[in-house]
Amino acid sequence: MSNAYPTPHIKATPSDFAPTVLMPGDPLRSQFIAENFLTDARLVNNVRGVQGYTGLYEGVPVSVMASGMGMPSMGIYSYELFSFFGVETILRVGSAGALQPQVKVRDIVLGMGACTNSNFAHQYRLPGTFAPVADYGVLRTAADTAAEMGLVCHVGNLLSSDTFYNDESHLPADRQSVAAWGRMGVLATEMEAAALYMNAARLGKRALAICTVSDHILTGEATSAEERQTSFTQMMELALKTAKKLGE
Repeated sequence: MSNAYPTPHIKATPSDFAPTVLMPGDPLRSQFIAENFLTDARLVNNVRGVQGYTGLYEGVPVSVMASGMGMPSMGIYSYELFSFFGVETILRVGSAGALQPQVKVRDIVLGMGACTNSNFAHQYRLPGTFAPVADYGVLRTAADTAAEMGLVCHVGNLLSSDTFYNDESHLPADRQSVAAWGRMGVLATEMEAAALYMNAARLGKRALAICTVSDHILTGEATSAEERQTSFTQMMELALKTAKKLGE
């Protein structure tokens, strides 16, 4: 592990972070998790307002820090946490748009894999196409925990998209542009998991995306920004219980 800290984006030391970090996209969701679920939580990073906290969840150290929106931002923060701060596992806790009729708003999706329209993998100079996948042990732990909690949980592929607005339609999450992914069985679309999975693979770390369905591409049903920030508590508890099991 390098001593190159603080980094340009995280003003902390390795001892400030737990081995497992929850990463919502929204800094306010990071604050909400810390204030409502962790004991003895302390702010360990606030560079650019990307809040990071470390505390205890049922006696086990856990950190939570925002990733920002999109794969470039997730790529920066997950790389720095994995490479410079001793973090072993990152659990993305975010929102996603459903692409399948059986996946309902407020259901939870565990990203077994992450398809993408991004060129993020180009940096690895691979002679083919890389398939970003979650760590199986973490995925199994989360799936078992969701079953114990009685949650409606789907396991399968996510689409990590570089684009929120489609140039042809100028509409968020354009139905036509994602329909082909739905035909391939992709469960939901979001914007960060593929970069997280690729960083974890390259650095020998573990990662999993746990997403709550915030809107449905097929039906147009959606939740508000405030609901996404504070009311997706089942996803938060699932991630925290998973982190606890990983830390025991």
